[in-house]
Amino acid sequence: MLQKPLPIEISRLNPEDTDDRIKDARHTLREDLIILGHHYQRDEIIKWADYRGDSLRLSHLAAAHPEAKYIVFCGVHFMAESADILTTSDQVVILPNMSAGCSMADMANIAQVEDCWATLSTATDMSKVIPITYVNSTAALKAFVGRHEGACCTSSNAKRVVQWALERGDKLLFFPDQHLGRNTAVELGLHPEKDMLLWDPHKRFGSVSPEEIRAKRVLLWKGHCSVHGRFTTDQIAQARANYPGVNVIVHPECPLDVVEASDQNGSTEYIIRAISKASPGSVWAVGTEVNLVNRLAHEHPDKTIFCLDPVVCPCSTMYRVHPHYLLWVLESLVGGEIVNQVSVPIDIAADARLALDRMLLMK
Repeated sequence: MLQKPLPIEISRLNPEDTDDRIKDARHTLREDLIILGHHYQRDEIIKWADYRGDSLRLSHLAAAHPEAKYIVFCGVHFMAESADILTTSDQVVILPNMSAGCSMADMANIAQVEDCWATLSTATDMSKVIPITYVNSTAALKAFVGRHEGACCTSSNAKRVVQWALERGDKLLFFPDQHLGRNTAVELGLHPEKDMLLWDPHKRFGSVSPEEIRAKRVLLWKGHCSVHGRFTTDQIAQARANYPGVNVIVHPECPLDVVEASDQNGSTEYIIRAISKASPGSVWAVGTEVNLVNRLAHEHPDKTIFCLDPVVCPCSTMYRVHPHYLLWVLESLVGGEIVNQVSVPIDIAADARLALDRMLLMK
């Protein structure tokens, strides 16, 4: 998605003047505006958020405030799409920077998924295959899943959704994140090699055979999160050597060996709750996005909290939401102009809503 250049005058503002003008615009818009901030956003954005959370919680919050005319979603594109799907038709969802995408979501597009589905149909009965898409995916993929009797999932409810799918069908196709799919299936007792295969959308027939397709229960898409893929078992070993008794907690988007080597794994909200409830003096090595890790360290000075990756790992696409972009969309609203609206076509939104609603029933 292309982002038009910022007005030069705004791009040259210093942080103090930017903050003053954001504050004025918020005051003018009052109850017409809600600003949502994802946990991975920089502090300079989070401080303006009326609510902060993971993508699902923020979409719920957007839907829970029908009185707000404008919802400014400080996150990435697929999150704003989900908010638009779940809110009313007269609400406007805005993404401050349209180039804020998601490398994982980009690893599976609708043409690739439809090609995969058609290819799989030459090897197995597709009426027994349930598609599951992680919410970190485009609205088009959510709509595909909705049309084919599948569901979306979050990292919080992936176990319940995968269990549901396995009870409804003989197999499931999980995209776009192979690691969340694999970790979840292993947690449910499936074997990563015996029961699963990896589908490569860039290779002929997914780089697998018809026999493998028929033999496996879980078909994983070859996609991953560029941030969580950086964490390694060597980093965990180093953390344990440096801090005997350290608690290692990671996100389930990390590779299987990292999850198995950790003490706990769970969604962003799970990580926040676990550390918040931990005893003073405890030490935590965290395998997730560094803006969140640093914020947790700041908010809990009675604990030692650090990122597993010593070469700091911010989400580069989240980082594209700079305060200058937030100011630009807010002042545009004050001036009566809507910029950067995210609007999902009605037909796609209807099918995507089916997949999201199935997910919400299993929260």
